[in-house]
Amino acid sequence: MEILVAGIEEAKARPAASAVLREFDRLHRTYHAWRPSELSDLNAALAEGKSLAVSAEMAALLTDAQRFSALGEGLFDPGIGRLIQSWGFQSDEFKAVLPSPDVFADWNKNRTGMADLQIEGQRISSRSRHVAIDLGGYLKGYALDRAVAILKEHGVNNALINIGGNVMALGDKNGEPWSVGIQNPRQPGPLATLKLKSGEAIGTSGDYQRYFELDGKRYCHLLDPRSGEPAMHTQALTVLISPRSSTGTLSDMASKPLFIAGEHWPALAGKLGIDQVLRVDASGNIEVTPTMRERLTFADGMPQPKEIALAPSK
Repeated sequence: MEILVAGIEEAKARPAASAVLREFDRLHRTYHAWRPSELSDLNAALAEGKSLAVSAEMAALLTDAQRFSALGEGLFDPGIGRLIQSWGFQSDEFKAVLPSPDVFADWNKNRTGMADLQIEGQRISSRSRHVAIDLGGYLKGYALDRAVAILKEHGVNNALINIGGNVMALGDKNGEPWSVGIQNPRQPGPLATLKLKSGEAIGTSGDYQRYFELDGKRYCHLLDPRSGEPAMHTQALTVLISPRSSTGTLSDMASKPLFIAGEHWPALAGKLGIDQVLRVDASGNIEVTPTMRERLTFADGMPQPKEIALAPSK
């Protein structure tokens, strides 16, 4: 992660950045999916068929994640933690081993997710003991929103926050827009660059950071809940979110279902009301919405992108 602050003296910028880092550490310790945390306590309770009273913050996060999971037709589902674990992606290092056939048989028999979660105020329970929450596809975006709020509280009005490719801009860089790159999924360097306006955020999901290879085939951490297997038809997908409530959170969440949707992403993007999207398919072809194309400067040698017009959201 990286925090760049502009427009104020270092003596004022450092305490603000330190406050953000402390918040990131708190979120990491509270919501870690495979180390002891408040979230792991909840997952243990759900596995025993019990309910658990959680913090107001956690209840709000789970409510929001459940709502967005439904909007995204279940393709983004933080409730599939057991499936993620079975693939070995709840680990700091991945082994090139496929899950046993029993995993898929069990998944098809006991397919569960956020829809099974029952949220009554701050008390959480589940209709299925197989639900396990993993907020890895959500929390970076929430952390962006928290970072912006903390920086503003400390009098910082110009900053760029980058958490593993999820980026949000606040103000500008000494009078110039913050410029960011979108990673090329198959070679070093950016695929394209764009200038972020204040309050905008971008989020990228790709198959090139958390993955393993076996027999020449790449298996990434972005699992399709319908099949229980990694999505294979997309190398990377980036969304650009305009300023709104929870901009950072949406930038993190929205890239996941669109990545997993494959060639059907335009219909889902229209449904979600997101009109600035860049996708690189499994063959390296680039698809981009017209409004996103206007914002991008592609690197030399990149193939000509195909513009995809979205149907109006209903």
